[in-house]
Amino acid sequence: MDNMKANVILDAKGLACPMPIVKTKKTMSGLEAGQVLEVQATDKGSKADIKAWSERTGHQYLGTLEDGEVLKHYIRKSSNDEIMERKHPNVVNNNELEMKFAASENIVVLDVRETAEYAFNHIPNAISIPLGELEQRLGDLDKEGEIYVVCRTGSRSDLAAQKLAEKGFTKVINVIPGMSQWSGKTTTL
Repeated sequence: MDNMKANVILDAKGLACPMPIVKTKKTMSGLEAGQVLEVQATDKGSKADIKAWSERTGHQYLGTLEDGEVLKHYIRKSSNDEIMERKHPNVVNNNELEMKFAASENIVVLDVRETAEYAFNHIPNAISIPLGELEQRLGDLDKEGEIYVVCRTGSRSDLAAQKLAEKGFTKVINVIPGMSQWSGKTTTL
């Protein structure tokens, strides 16, 4: 794994959150699509932060290597058309999901927003799994069941739906536009 090739290396060693992300964002804006950035950080929380930021912005988080105290994060810059291309094909709008609720109680809604967003308002009985934790928590979900994935605007849920489909979930539906315009019932923690 030592032959990881990066086009640009960013030294964020010794910086505390949120500085590694701030510097990563700035450096990424100067890269060309397809180029790989290696971010060297010593902040232990930087792995989750960089992974979540990459997924949120549509860039490809490739992985993290540990080199003693230093974490080396690898991110590939995506082009805008790549981001648009990767849409999950199965979609419903908010109204369609509300109609499903009216017809059945047993609807599985997966809320992939951050825990704090979920705490303030969410669809009753929605399962909260933030996007960054989805890979580790696939076992919490029924692979055979219908899963409606929701976030604030439909973009994180799009990524989550794609991820679930890649892992063999066959009945995954992205809800657009999601909680930013949800007019159905909500509850708080």
